[in-house]
Amino acid sequence: MSKETPEMAAAGIEAERARARLMETARELQERLSPAVLAQNAWEGAKSKGADLAEDAVDAVRRRPAIAGGIAAAIALFLAREPLIDMAGKLADGVTTKRKSKKAGAGSPKKAGAGPRKTDKEAKKTETIE
Repeated sequence: MSKETPEMAAAGIEAERARARLMETARELQERLSPAVLAQNAWEGAKSKGADLAEDAVDAVRRRPAIAGGIAAAIALFLAREPLIDMAGKLADGVTTKRKSKKAGAGSPKKAGAGPRKTDKEAKKTETIE
């Protein structure tokens, strides 16, 4: 038959309070470390960092628009390099073919009065580029 003293009762109450605080802290940690909360925090951080980077980029373009335009043009040329190379090759082939056909035509002598000479307008109509 042991009687509980007031000090023991106070200690029990304090132990109960400490246990409740510990359980609350554990619940908060469990909530903070849940996958959904971690993913949300990561997403918010990424959005914030992305917004900061975009703002910095806009500021840089405002400070030096010519450099930014040059960089954009260089990127566009890099991305379109294959079609540009193909187009340059076709253009070069067309010029070479045209020169060869002119040289071949210049070598044959024309007879005087052989026929009317074509005007530039008529010549352009009959000319084809491959």
